[in-house]
Amino acid sequence: MHKKIPYIILAPGFILLFVFLILPLISIIWPTFYDGGLSFSSYLSFFKDPYNVGIFVRTVRVSLIVTLICILFGVPAAYYIARSPKKWRSLLMSMTLFPLLTNSVVRSFAWINILGKNGVLNMILLKFNLINEPLTFLYTEFSIIIGSIYLFLPLMIITLVGIIENIDTEITEAAETLGASPLTAFTKVILPLAIPGIIVGSILVFTGTLTAYTTPQLLGGNKKMMLSTFLYQNAMTLGNWKDASVIALIMIITTLLVMKFFNGIAALLDKRGETHA
Repeated sequence: MHKKIPYIILAPGFILLFVFLILPLISIIWPTFYDGGLSFSSYLSFFKDPYNVGIFVRTVRVSLIVTLICILFGVPAAYYIARSPKKWRSLLMSMTLFPLLTNSVVRSFAWINILGKNGVLNMILLKFNLINEPLTFLYTEFSIIIGSIYLFLPLMIITLVGIIENIDTEITEAAETLGASPLTAFTKVILPLAIPGIIVGSILVFTGTLTAYTTPQLLGGNKKMMLSTFLYQNAMTLGNWKDASVIALIMIITTLLVMKFFNGIAALLDKRGETHA
């Protein structure tokens, strides 16, 4: 009886998950495979269309760029916060979390005011005579990338702070005692130990950017459509639920493949670390 208790406790959760997540997902995706018989024609048609392929490539490219930039900015920021005195750490964490407390629509409209033709950025460039006429920042990949970085960088930082806080400061002190510079100690000691946090943060940022709707819609528009906005257009504007379901499954598979890729990198790095040890 005691062996069955964990299964009894987990059963309601599994039932809810199956009824409200798995069944609706199957009901949406199954018609894309079955049309009088098992067929992958819907997916082949999607990837045969250069327009669709362009949207897919743009989405993956933007997601990867945002992820890489969040790593470059998130790792040093997280290290600084984790190594700050406790009285400052709470304030810095609050400042990091603040963007997450603001609605994504409000944040996107703020970037419209900054990047628009009459926005803050163009006004500054014109005032210092760096440009002769306003530049087009909005409705470009650049604007989507900037908005997505602002949206997901806090997730990277928060993930890494918890990891770096648990790294004993005596390790870096020992490295510096042996002659390593602070930069060398960071790259050779802290960074390898922070890899699990970087992997988790990268997955969160990539999947978030890949599936985000509000930021690409407001900052990219129809000129620079992403998979999420393309899905919405097919489902809500065109009423083409079958193509929308195809896009949804492509997004799910892409996310799973990227997660597998990042986990593979983590496993490879762990294996190399064990070999060197």
